[in-house]
Amino acid sequence: MSNAIEIKNLKKKYDNNFELGEINLEIPSGYIIGLIGENGAGKTTLIKSILNITKPESGEIKIFDKNNKKYESVIKEDIGVVLEGMFFPEILTPNDINSIMKDIYKNWDKELFYKYLNNFKLQSNKKIKDLSKGMRKKLEIATALSHKPKLLILDEPTSGLDPVIRDDILDIFLDFIKDEEHTILLSTHITSDLEHIADEIIFIDRGKIILNENKDELLDNYGILKCDKKSFDKISKDDIVSYKKNKYNYEVLVNNKNKIKNKYKDCIIDKITLEELMVLVIKGEKKC
Repeated sequence: MSNAIEIKNLKKKYDNNFELGEINLEIPSGYIIGLIGENGAGKTTLIKSILNITKPESGEIKIFDKNNKKYESVIKEDIGVVLEGMFFPEILTPNDINSIMKDIYKNWDKELFYKYLNNFKLQSNKKIKDLSKGMRKKLEIATALSHKPKLLILDEPTSGLDPVIRDDILDIFLDFIKDEEHTILLSTHITSDLEHIADEIIFIDRGKIILNENKDELLDNYGILKCDKKSFDKISKDDIVSYKKNKYNYEVLVNNKNKIKNKYKDCIIDKITLEELMVLVIKGEKKC
């Protein structure tokens, strides 16, 4: 299977000593890839590097086997983008956006754009400055989809949307991915959305990729072991990914939870969510 995105030896350093990389990553076509990590972990820097907005010190990025710098004008036709922060001037209306985009994208589909506006209950003559945050986000998504891209790169696309609209948007993403040539890279803090639709999870922490796994396998393999101090002291440090000490017990992040369950029969092991995984990896301690 071909790759939608291929990244080799990517590094980006900022004056505040934050450094992204080295990043080596292959994102195959036909999948929804969830990108998670806390604020400042490097998710937006990675996305902007892929889009050639941020200029890294080293490394190579290919999109559909084309260098993202040399072939930027060609590649843009195949990418739909939603970034945090509205990228349209606030005095524009959706009608204005349609007029602008039809001259930018060869495959701009006016009928599809107005279909999304209707589905999202967006008034075509209402200025962006008069739209709520959620309505602006829906307009961005409609715009990103209406030139028929093969790759969607989305940074917090459902932020500010109520649960019903979020569910509608996720259904649109699932419909988009039915075409096996389509791919979605989705960065979000709403990890429950990723549990619903993602195929793979990439976890970035402090500029490094610390997990890159199939979502279902990740959630099946990892678990939270809960125990008192006496039981905790008996757990081998090799069986602990990280742990958090609470007032009355310990929460221990483990991998291969079925093996751990048989090994420590007196302990309770619960299923884990992506949010719990993030918290325990980032804030948890290592057993010495």
